[in-house]
Amino acid sequence: MYKLANSIRDYPWGSKTLIADYLDRSPSGAPEAEMWIGAHPGAPSVALLDTGHTRLDEVIDADPEGLLGPRSRAAFGNALPFLMKVLAAESPLSLQVHPNREQAATGFAAEEALGVPKDAQTRNYKDHNHKPEMILALTDFDALCGFRSAAETKAIFEALVTSFRETGTESPKVLHQISCILAGADEPTSIQQAFAGLIRGGDEVSRAVQATAALLKSTPYDGPHPAALKTALELNEAYPGDPGVLISLLLNRVSLRPGEAVYLPAGNIHAYLHGLGIEVMASSDNVLRGGLTTKHIDVDELLRTVVFMPLPVPRLAPTSPAKGHLIWQPPFDEFQLQRIELEPGGRSPELPAGVPVLVLVASGSGVLETRAQSFELGQGDSAFTGANETPVTLRAATEPVVAFVATTGIQEPTPH
Repeated sequence: MYKLANSIRDYPWGSKTLIADYLDRSPSGAPEAEMWIGAHPGAPSVALLDTGHTRLDEVIDADPEGLLGPRSRAAFGNALPFLMKVLAAESPLSLQVHPNREQAATGFAAEEALGVPKDAQTRNYKDHNHKPEMILALTDFDALCGFRSAAETKAIFEALVTSFRETGTESPKVLHQISCILAGADEPTSIQQAFAGLIRGGDEVSRAVQATAALLKSTPYDGPHPAALKTALELNEAYPGDPGVLISLLLNRVSLRPGEAVYLPAGNIHAYLHGLGIEVMASSDNVLRGGLTTKHIDVDELLRTVVFMPLPVPRLAPTSPAKGHLIWQPPFDEFQLQRIELEPGGRSPELPAGVPVLVLVASGSGVLETRAQSFELGQGDSAFTGANETPVTLRAATEPVVAFVATTGIQEPTPH
C-alpha cells in the first residue's frame, strides 16, 4: 500500500481554483485542468516510500503479479488498466473521440513503424490502448455527448434558416445544405455526411459560423433546443469561425447535476464544456480531435473512428449495496468507480480483493487499513493498494469522510 503524489496538468481550458478548492490545497496560479492518479507513463503518480519517491508505474513493473493480481494481468497485461482524474473545465475542451482497441493498436503500430515521435503535434496515437471513460459530476457539469437524431438536428438548422429569413438576411448556403443532407433516409449516413461536410467545409463553413453567431447575438431565438444554440454562440466566442461550432448542433447537449454520470465508449464524439468531475478511464492518452482546438486534426482518421449512430445520452446510474456506498459500473472491463461516505467511527465494506485499487479522499479524513499496515489520509490525499493486500478497508476517525475508489470492472463487488 502506497501513499501517492499526483501530477496536475495545466491545459489552458483548466480552472485556476476548482481542483484546489475541492482538494483543500493552495492553487498554483496556473490553469489546473486535470489531476492524474494512476500509472500512465505520461504523468504517473509517485509512490511515497520510506526509502524515497518512485514512479508508480516503476513500482508496479517491479512486482506485477503481486500488485496487479492474476485476473488483471490475464485481462490487461502488466500495466495498471485504469486511470482516475479530477477534471476541472473552466472553458470548453476540444471536440474529441477515442479509438477502439483494434484502431488504437493498428494506428499506434503504424506511427511507430513510420518513426513519428510520440510528442509530435501530428501524432494521433500515443499508445496502443483504447480509452473508454466515464465522468461523474462533482458540480453542475455541462457537456456535448454523442449525436442527437437527424430529425432533431434538421429542425435546428431549419429554424436558423427561418430566423435569417425573418431578419431579411440571406442565410448561408451551408445551413440549407446540412438540412437537406439530414433529410436522408439512412440516418447514420446522413449524420456522417453532415459532419464531414462541416469539418471539411473550409472558408465557406467558417463564414456560415460567423454569420450564425452574429444572428444569434443580435436576434432573439425561439426555435428548438435553445440551450444548444446558446452553447454554439459561446463556443464561437472561444473559437471564432471554427466548424466545431456548427458541429456542436449535431450533438446532445447534456447537463449533469452533482452525483450524475455518463460513460463514453469508443467512437462517441464529445466535449466537456464546464464543471468539476471525477473521470475514470482505461489507461490511455489516445485522442482524435474534431474541432474547437488549435491542435492537429486528422480528418480522415477522425471519420474512420467516429460512430455516427444517434443514441440516447449514455447516463450511468449507480447501484447502492450499502448505506453511503455507491458503485458506478460502466460496460467496460477496465474500471469501475465507487463512492464511500462514512460517519465518524464508521468502517467501509472491504474494498475489492485480488485487484489493484486507487483511493482518493475528497473530504474529511480516514484511515486506510490492511492486515499489515495503515495510512491516515486527509482531504486530497490518495493511495494505491495492490492485489496482494487484502482485506483493505477505510475507517473514519473523528470526522466524516468521503472517498472515491477506482478499480477494475472484472470482479464482482465484495458481498456485504
